[in-house]
Amino acid sequence: MDKNKKYYISTAIAYTSGKPHIGNTYEIVLADAIARYKRLQGYDVYLQTGTDEHGEKIELKAKEAGVTPQQYVDEVAAQIKDIWDIMNTSYDRFVRTTDPHHEKVVQHIFKYMYDKGDIYKGEYEGLYCVPCESFWTESQLVDGKCPDCGREVQPRKEEAYFFKLSKYQLALEDYLNEHPEFIQPIARRNEMINNFIKPGLQDLCVSRTSFKWGIPVDFDPKHVVYVWLDALTNYITNIGFDFDESTKEFEYKWPADLHLIGKDIIRFHTIYWPCFLMSLDLPLPKQVFGHPWLIMNDGKMSKSKGNIIYADDLVNEFGVDAVRYYFLHEIPFAADGVFTRELLIERINGDLVNILGNLVNRTVSMNHKYFSGVIQKHDVKENIDIDLIAAVEGLGNRVTAKMNELKVGEALQEIFDVLRRCNKYIDDTMPWSLAKEENKKERLGTVLYNLLESIRVCAVYLNPFLTETSDKIFEQLNTDVKDMESTKEFGGLEVGKTLAEPVHLFDRIEVK
Repeated sequence: MDKNKKYYISTAIAYTSGKPHIGNTYEIVLADAIARYKRLQGYDVYLQTGTDEHGEKIELKAKEAGVTPQQYVDEVAAQIKDIWDIMNTSYDRFVRTTDPHHEKVVQHIFKYMYDKGDIYKGEYEGLYCVPCESFWTESQLVDGKCPDCGREVQPRKEEAYFFKLSKYQLALEDYLNEHPEFIQPIARRNEMINNFIKPGLQDLCVSRTSFKWGIPVDFDPKHVVYVWLDALTNYITNIGFDFDESTKEFEYKWPADLHLIGKDIIRFHTIYWPCFLMSLDLPLPKQVFGHPWLIMNDGKMSKSKGNIIYADDLVNEFGVDAVRYYFLHEIPFAADGVFTRELLIERINGDLVNILGNLVNRTVSMNHKYFSGVIQKHDVKENIDIDLIAAVEGLGNRVTAKMNELKVGEALQEIFDVLRRCNKYIDDTMPWSLAKEENKKERLGTVLYNLLESIRVCAVYLNPFLTETSDKIFEQLNTDVKDMESTKEFGGLEVGKTLAEPVHLFDRIEVK
């Protein structure tokens, strides 16, 4: 196995407090697009996702629902997995923190850190937010409320085990200085360093006694392992890490190449997680990307506002690729994206119907009309062809450059720029006029070939983003030439084959 071509990408594990809304679903679609693109480049990709299932909040929700916590998380985990599947995401493993193997390894990790002196017993007193499962100091509150969710906090005091975060302060600072690429985007890196690391790291509460729904500390069973030590370690426990004997899979896959997470949990992934790994003497992941949020016109989605939208409902109405396109195109690299139905419909009608759908339909239909669907190739070149071919041959490098920076929306934009250029090429070459003149037949064949090959190359690069649509295009082109290598030089589409019948890729949505 060539470790240089290994690519391990993970999402945050989704919290099983309820059905995931489109803001939660955006992350898995983004991760999937990155993973599929890496596969297209020839990487051996491993995409891990799953569910985070312990904690006081789950215990309370299960009680309200009149079921056991395990029954409650089983149902929600199944719902989350269903939505990930509806969105056509190509994860390699869906993990759960209630898996017995994960629980066993977490107990080993806790004991190892305790024996090393990195975990000690103490007493916790602080202001606690139940929904966020976080303790805060008075100075961290915003208007007397939880700085993360804005809800009431309550004073709590309990015996707890603590992890010596402060012990790793200098090592973490050194690491961040030596690896400026570790936290992306840069604004998040600056926020972590200035707001959390420079003021000094406080030791971290890693066990609780006030609830039972968690992994028991095996040498002190009235304690359960607290959320972040349990949740974050999923990235290693599920690929074969253990003290007895780490597997070949772990040695091959770790460190992760990319943890893709929401910007709200970046602190845990770029401060707590690296310090845990240093305690375990393990290498740190190569990069943590805190992506922006998908928000509504009136701000964040919440039950109290009644503005929650679910991905499966959107897919039933608009189709999976339309929803994927919106998520990936509309949310910039570092700024929050806004969801409105109007904008979704505008994108479908403008980009997917007018630019992509019409181009494929017109081109395939013209080739059927003028050449009975048989792919022609005549070298009757004109200057206008040279520009189009150059744009198509350079597409791969432009898309890859954007994907390397995780600028997924801009990568899609590059593909749509070429599709727009193809539409303009039709207007400029006017195939319907060429068809009227017998001596222009070979020129007409060249024009249509250029369009069909340009569409094929665009379909290769669209595949990670719009998987179903890309497959439909390949079917119409009657081609199996779908690899990245075939896009480097113009002319991969086989001459003499017959195109399949044209198929509508997207239907226009009438706005009432």
